[in-house]
Amino acid sequence: MAGPRFRNLPGSSLKGITVGLVAAFVGVVFAANAQLARIGLGNSTGAEYTAAALRRPQNLAEMVVAGIYRNDFLTAQVDELTAKIAVISEADTAPGISENRDLALAEAEGMAIGSIPVSGPGLTVILDDAPVAAQDIAGVTHDDLVIHQQDLQHVIAALWAGGAEAMTLMGERVTMTSAFRCTGNVLLLHGRVFSPPYVVSAIGNPSRLQAAVEASPGVQVFLDYVAWLGLGFSIAHEANLEMPAYVGPGLTFAQLPADVNPFR
Repeated sequence: MAGPRFRNLPGSSLKGITVGLVAAFVGVVFAANAQLARIGLGNSTGAEYTAAALRRPQNLAEMVVAGIYRNDFLTAQVDELTAKIAVISEADTAPGISENRDLALAEAEGMAIGSIPVSGPGLTVILDDAPVAAQDIAGVTHDDLVIHQQDLQHVIAALWAGGAEAMTLMGERVTMTSAFRCTGNVLLLHGRVFSPPYVVSAIGNPSRLQAAVEASPGVQVFLDYVAWLGLGFSIAHEANLEMPAYVGPGLTFAQLPADVNPFR
């Protein structure tokens, strides 16, 4: 009958192996301590840590040295960042500063999303269908005589580009998520139906807003039809426009990327 795969080692051999392992471990510890004493750890700089990290440890003693360098270096980084956080926190909690910044941010966000009523100087643009008599002009089709969705889009885009701070279309507050659609000669916006003339108002510098509208290539094409068919188009500077807050469903979970500032 065959014996077991592993035989018990004699007592003297086991003792010899144990003593050898202990001696090897003690040797590694003494070697690590010798290296640490030689290089004088305690205030590891970034350069020292980088130099230690670039050289692959060749034995356990060098691994211990590299680990202590890393620990000292990261501890110094933590201390530095903690000090910066303390400075920032102290500034944020200074009397009046945090409150004023929060109020200013809330107001800017409210204007951007249309959640607060606003007022100020601005511009009003009115677009209207052509008169009935224009039907008798040679080469005219029914589509030529009415205001189209792209006509409104060109005006609205030009007003935003001209620095509009807030806007209404037919008295409805236009927000970042507002979408309108023209079907025939009626306008659908925020679940409501409107007929021409279409009134677009924007708060901002009136001269800049008007210049932006007049410089728009899309508006220029529309003005060619105004001259040909008599489509209604007018621009008026306003000393003070009153705009209500947006009332209706909105986005609940969407947010801008962290590196995007919508108020620049």
